[in-house]
Amino acid sequence: MDDLVSQFRAAANTNEQPKALRALVAGLKSIAKTDPAQAALTLRRLITADLDYSAADAFSRVHQLLKPSLPAPSKKLAILGSFTTHQLAALIELYLFATGINVAVYESDYGVLQQEILDPSSGLHAFKPDVVYLATNRRTLGRRPAGNESANDVNELVAQETAAWSSLWKAAHDQLGCQVVQNNFDPPPWRVMHNHEMRHPAGLARFISKLNHAMQDAAPSYVTIHDVDHLAASAGRWAWGDDRFFYHAKLPCAPEFLAGYAHSVASIIAAQAGASKKCLVLDLDNTLWGGVIGDDGIGGIRLGQGDAEGEAFQAFQHYCNDLARRGVILAVCSKNTEAVAREAFEKHPEMVLRIEDIAAFVANWDDKARNLRLIARTLEIGLDSLVFVDDNPVERALVRQLAPEVAVPELPEDPAGYIQAIDRHAYFQTVSVGAEDLQRTEMYRANAKRQQAEVSSGGVEDFLRSLDMRARIDPINSANLERVAQLVARSNQFNLTTRRHSAAALMKMAGSPDYLTLTVSLADRFGDNGLISVVIGRVEADELVIDTWLMSCRVLKRGVESFVRNVLCRMARQRGLTALRGEYIPTPKNALVIEHYANLGFAKISGEVGQQSWWQLPLSAAAEWPTFIQERTAHE
Repeated sequence: MDDLVSQFRAAANTNEQPKALRALVAGLKSIAKTDPAQAALTLRRLITADLDYSAADAFSRVHQLLKPSLPAPSKKLAILGSFTTHQLAALIELYLFATGINVAVYESDYGVLQQEILDPSSGLHAFKPDVVYLATNRRTLGRRPAGNESANDVNELVAQETAAWSSLWKAAHDQLGCQVVQNNFDPPPWRVMHNHEMRHPAGLARFISKLNHAMQDAAPSYVTIHDVDHLAASAGRWAWGDDRFFYHAKLPCAPEFLAGYAHSVASIIAAQAGASKKCLVLDLDNTLWGGVIGDDGIGGIRLGQGDAEGEAFQAFQHYCNDLARRGVILAVCSKNTEAVAREAFEKHPEMVLRIEDIAAFVANWDDKARNLRLIARTLEIGLDSLVFVDDNPVERALVRQLAPEVAVPELPEDPAGYIQAIDRHAYFQTVSVGAEDLQRTEMYRANAKRQQAEVSSGGVEDFLRSLDMRARIDPINSANLERVAQLVARSNQFNLTTRRHSAAALMKMAGSPDYLTLTVSLADRFGDNGLISVVIGRVEADELVIDTWLMSCRVLKRGVESFVRNVLCRMARQRGLTALRGEYIPTPKNALVIEHYANLGFAKISGEVGQQSWWQLPLSAAAEWPTFIQERTAHE
């Protein structure tokens, strides 16, 4: 099977690709009969954003063959289309499968998306989706501006169209409790007013642009706007919107763009489920600059203005730096002498990235798969959170074999193509960017300083005391909702139940008298860790039942668990309750917290070792536990 995969990858964009694809699909189908788990694992690694339609369609058929052997769907996705959605739906399902998310899919009939939402007896309401995807395009729009309308008339038309969609979002949210993903609108490739189209108040392209911006601004936390306009512009509007395919088959775009379209939608749904990557790991020689710094010296590497290749490497560094500024962690993994590797960051005048931008810097002569595991441990994130970028195809192949959890994109020989090679995969897709995302690299670097301080301290208690930790307790509210939704979606290791509540569901619980919600933000002498823990409990009789308890792994072993226990006990007593009851649901990733409740003094009341279990803490016997964390007010 490995040979067939290698042959398929080697044949990409050549005349041999169809033959290699047929052989690979035949091999996958053969393995699926005897070892479906291995076939599924191999298929996942083959599904990438740059698949052409033939390959994506072939892999989708293999996926359908494997579905009976896959785990039960963990999410329900409804696709309501103003065009034919069958091919798109199958490919969205395929790309979600590649991220480890199995979905049940409901498709509406063509062109009845409003009726499906507004009619409580519709199939959509019976399906009870977690996510509703409104697959719209410019043909779904109501009235368009006439050429003689004024700017005020057009603005009113934009407001009316936005209000109509906002009303539909609210109906879906209120009646179904779901997240909503909706396309924005792609203008046609032709322009009646030609160059004046974007200046005239009633130009159709200008109207659609204003509407797209208005819808983004109007979208509440439970709505994500999918940027189809960007997909069309990237593909080329005439090629993307080839009307032959709409008139004959009501397709949303030309078939060759369907795989990229589906991948884009799937990346948003996966991001909502916490499946986005967190860390971009970079090789150095011929990846961040041209040449080998150990051989060519700092003055001999190609980087910066005046050299075409050097400018391409510098542009790629700018792209990486922009990712870091919006919250992606940067790390270095290089076969190099560390002092030599660091020299470019510290002394080269054309370097965009500097040492302070890198959260984990590993340069040695060990194999890169081993070093990637070291980086994941250092940053306290999963290996499947890493994206590894290396110009060397041998190194890429080695990492794919020895650390298959790591995402390893193909790179072109020309560094001018590096940005596109990374960006098209949407590894770091996000549905929100908050203040903490913008400070993430600083937080991880501060955590490294804490680790150094722990090593040099006289003991654990001395270290914890020296941190001068201060925690703030807040309920879930509109100010912290985006960060809470991120943690609920992404936290896997320190997560007692791994329940994935949507932003809409979180706000509903926060506003209910039957629930108690709390968040913990932690700061110390090294800096602000931000919001690091979330607990959701519901009142049942005289107990507080803990539905969700999660925490960022970067603050492990600092007493946060004991601090939160004390706060929960206090809040439960204030509500007149008599006990806390906690639930542990084991997953492949949360064995870290198997003894969580036992370590906090809870007694097991049901469940077998290693299986789902229930734990209870009577408040009458719950004395406050000592910690080195001081509670601070919201104004401190």
